[in-house]
Amino acid sequence: MKTIITYGTFDLLHIGHINILRRAKEMGDYLIVAISSDEFNALKGKKAYYSYEDRKTILEAVKYVDKVIPEDNWEQKVQDVQKYNVDTFVMGHDWEGKFDFLSDYCEVVYLPRTDGISTTKIKKDLNAQSK
Repeated sequence: MKTIITYGTFDLLHIGHINILRRAKEMGDYLIVAISSDEFNALKGKKAYYSYEDRKTILEAVKYVDKVIPEDNWEQKVQDVQKYNVDTFVMGHDWEGKFDFLSDYCEVVYLPRTDGISTTKIKKDLNAQSK
C-alpha cells in the first residue's frame, strides 16, 4: 500500500482543495490529510472561519481522504512521515523547495495549484461584496 500525506488549513473548502486532494489520492492508495489545529493557526497569526473539528468533519466526508490528523507545529512532519509510513509527501507548488528536507524520508511532490481560486481570494471577494 502506498501512503500519501498532505498538509493545510483547508478552510472554506473549494475546487482547488478538491483538485489537490484528488491528485494526491491518485498517487497512492491511502491519503492522510493533516490540518492545522486552531492553536497552530493562532501561532501562525491565522484564523480559520471553521473550527478544527468542523474542518476535520468536512474533510472526512471527501471521498479522496482516508484519514485526517491535526497539525500542531511545523516540526511534526518528519514524525508524521515516520509514524504513518508515508511514501509521498504532497504540497501545492507555492511551497516548492520548503519541504525538500523530507526527501530523506519519502518522496516529495509539489503539485500545481488551481488557477484563480484560494481561500484568501474567497474571503477577499466576500468582504468586497459586503461593502
